[in-house]
Amino acid sequence: MDYPWAKHYPPNVSLNLIYPEKSLYELFREKAWNNENPALIFFNTRISYQKLLEYTENLATNLKKLNLAPGDRVGIMLPNSPQYVIVYFALMAAGIVAVPLNPLLSERELRFIADDAGVKAIFALTLFTDKLKSFTGVKKIYTSIADFLSFPLNLLYKLKEKEPAISYDLKEIFAFLPFLKRTGEFTYQKTRDLKNDPAVIIYTSGTTGKPKGVMLSEYALVVNAWHVKAWGDLTSRDIMLTILPIFHGFGMSVGMNAPLLSGSTVVLMPRFSVEEFFKGVAKHRPTLFAGVPTMFVAMLNHKDLTKYDLSSFRGCFVGATAMPPEVKEQFEKLTGAQILEGYGLTEAVTAKCCNPYRGVNKTGSIGIPFPDTVMEIVDAFTGEPLPPGEIGEIRLKSPDLMLGYYQNDEATREVLKDGWLYTGDIGKMDEDGYFYIVDRKKDLIITGGFNVYPREVEDVLYSHPEVKEACVLGVPDPYYGEIVKAYVVLKEGAKTSVEDLKAFCRENLTHYKVPKVIELKKDLPKSAIGKILRRALKEMESEAKQ
Repeated sequence: MDYPWAKHYPPNVSLNLIYPEKSLYELFREKAWNNENPALIFFNTRISYQKLLEYTENLATNLKKLNLAPGDRVGIMLPNSPQYVIVYFALMAAGIVAVPLNPLLSERELRFIADDAGVKAIFALTLFTDKLKSFTGVKKIYTSIADFLSFPLNLLYKLKEKEPAISYDLKEIFAFLPFLKRTGEFTYQKTRDLKNDPAVIIYTSGTTGKPKGVMLSEYALVVNAWHVKAWGDLTSRDIMLTILPIFHGFGMSVGMNAPLLSGSTVVLMPRFSVEEFFKGVAKHRPTLFAGVPTMFVAMLNHKDLTKYDLSSFRGCFVGATAMPPEVKEQFEKLTGAQILEGYGLTEAVTAKCCNPYRGVNKTGSIGIPFPDTVMEIVDAFTGEPLPPGEIGEIRLKSPDLMLGYYQNDEATREVLKDGWLYTGDIGKMDEDGYFYIVDRKKDLIITGGFNVYPREVEDVLYSHPEVKEACVLGVPDPYYGEIVKAYVVLKEGAKTSVEDLKAFCRENLTHYKVPKVIELKKDLPKSAIGKILRRALKEMESEAKQ
């Protein structure tokens, strides 16, 4: 079948790729064997591919000391760090299922995931011991950030953080570093079906109830890494700056799997701060970066922006939420880098389409589908395919779709139908096969019988010169059913008033789309990857009404 996006494909990327039917460990070992090039850079520490392989194989061998067997589930409660990468690839090598855990979650939220997945052990930072004290029957292996810092940063970190004292009883509580010592030769044995057994279970944020465990096979992880590798033309000469949490699907695939399976160097940063980002770019001169729009907004609004040279970037992957066109244009003009806005979801590992690195880049679009991926716009209620220009739900087929939600067949059947993944996202496709996100189906605002998509209103607000961040949602109203409300963060020193913003919206939107209420905020709630949390604002709104 001829797809409209085929004629816009990058010259170096085929519509169909050949994917190796090998495990992540096997592919990593092929790149790492006798390779002294840096695999990881973490503050003042460099770890070569060969050393990273050694740590990985030693840990995989020593997992037997924890009585872990292939198929067991193990939590990784670590920030971006060498420890996370080592644990992840060691679990892959041992045939154990990795369950990434967001360290920012509450003890109750962590307990739900650990119980639901049947986690037998958790690798965690010493800073998180209080959250895990009640996890009896679960082995805990603790490490400190200082474990992979070189002198003098390791000493400075210990003085600053004042980590809690831990009693290692060798029944349930262990120190991490001894597991990295060689205790025997590692022999790899393929213990799981690469296409049909889960290798990673990532829990969704729970926007529609309790979090659901997305089961991803190793084949799906390899396919997605191959997509990113081909699309971004990753090579051993590249340096990927990884700030997005690698416990998240986006960070895992784009920031860790794809570059390490390409022989690139990964610069790991545990959290995003504009100052540390600028310093990291100046020191390491990365060529690639994956981020979310709020990071770019923060950079462009920083007072020291002009003091730093960001020209080392050749490309920046952007996803998770809509990129305001003005932000994209400003950053590209400033750096000369190509902003590659894309779209994806954990149920398909991460990115499923993206603007081409070499080819037509349409501002405001999420680009064209990756190789072997088919995307369609269908009627959100009947499921019938719609022609170009029509708005409907996005559904897709790809070889890297999830196996399903862990122990939740009913939820799986709701989104996986006849080989299609129904995303719940509302969008459209143009005549060239480029896709555009309009909004989430569940975020649609119906006010007085009119449909309003928050994204359209947010784009207008972002185009105001004094608006830094904006989030729009529908709030209950006895007359209209719902009204449009906007939460806005202004730039430093801004003089704009709420009435000025409403007037600006009236100039750029039809009357029923103009926010009836605009609330100015100092900041907006964000997820671990920097995505503005609409659901948190909805909860705040609901609590205020009670």
